[in-house]
Amino acid sequence: MYGGKSYILKGSVSLSLIILILLVTTLLVSAKNQPRISLVEVKTCNLAKGEWVEDKKRPLYSGFECKQWLSNIFSCRVMGRPDFSFEGYRWQPEGCNIPEFNRVNFLRRMQNKTIAFIGDSLGREQFQSLMCMATGGKESPEVQNVGSEYGLVIPKGAPRPGGWAYRFPTTNTTVLSYWSASLTDLVPMNNTDPPHLIAMHLDRPPAFIRNYLHRFHVLVLNTGHHWSRDKIEKNHWVMHVNGTRVEGGYFKNVENAKKFTIHSLVKWLDAQLPLHPRLKAFFTTISPRHEKCNNTIPLSRGSKITGEGGSLDTIVESAVNGTRVKILDITALSKLRDEAHIAGCKLKPKKASNVTSAPTFNDCLHWCLPGIPDTWNELLIAQL
Repeated sequence: MYGGKSYILKGSVSLSLIILILLVTTLLVSAKNQPRISLVEVKTCNLAKGEWVEDKKRPLYSGFECKQWLSNIFSCRVMGRPDFSFEGYRWQPEGCNIPEFNRVNFLRRMQNKTIAFIGDSLGREQFQSLMCMATGGKESPEVQNVGSEYGLVIPKGAPRPGGWAYRFPTTNTTVLSYWSASLTDLVPMNNTDPPHLIAMHLDRPPAFIRNYLHRFHVLVLNTGHHWSRDKIEKNHWVMHVNGTRVEGGYFKNVENAKKFTIHSLVKWLDAQLPLHPRLKAFFTTISPRHEKCNNTIPLSRGSKITGEGGSLDTIVESAVNGTRVKILDITALSKLRDEAHIAGCKLKPKKASNVTSAPTFNDCLHWCLPGIPDTWNELLIAQL
């Protein structure tokens, strides 16, 4: 009996020791991998500082299977780009982690909420990115087109609507995009002879924002690349302040006009936020344009953004400073990724038989999707 008890005791000790070893090993592996931690941690760090790191889980969706939301011109796989090494990276903030994106959890968190992207084509890319992320890049016939609720229908003679709005019925989550390249209120002037001039009210938010702000829970603004003298003249925009046409002087410099507009809009929005306590507002810094983007080697410009300096977009940073509007600072981290633009793609001819001979082109402003705008959305979601 004594020998039997000894055998049982030794067996128990051995089993306990094995369990202890397995537990310690699991804890050590977990500590080493540092899985993306909680949202609380994000609030204590600067998300714009960090580095690009390889991630085998990327991309978050396929550009082939997201045609329901993704424009062909932004889908580099559809456009025939030959390499996709740029897709295999994620942004790792310095000193903290951001949650790994989970579309089911995201939609649950955004239940009964509306997310609005208002700005230019870079904002439209961020909108399309989020739609692909939220659907897993799959066709989703259950998602409802609710553009008519926001007046987003195709005007007579126009190639496309002024924006799009889609609703996920299971969580009543709405994601919309509205085109407002300058974030000013544009009103046709009373002139009958061509060109038909448009009053560009620098000190007034677009009517769309004023009309629907009460329906938004998350508002993401952006502007920048349409602020040039050539684009303003091509669009027949005429600058106005306080309802009066302004020519020359301070506003002759387009950069001054952009700065005035962004500061005016943020000031107005900051005053509105107490009236809409459920609303969170963000201003995205300018997306960098690269002079050349035919590089195919990821991170050839470096992988890290460090230091104590502020945003490269000093206009947006100064405008939101001291307000309730938050900055979504994507400029510096995006500037490192010149290889992730729409480069090496083919302009598809009308006849499919000529696809192989179609010329390639490099768009050094817009980004491939999946790609860099997915990271912008991850940084946005981390701050919600």
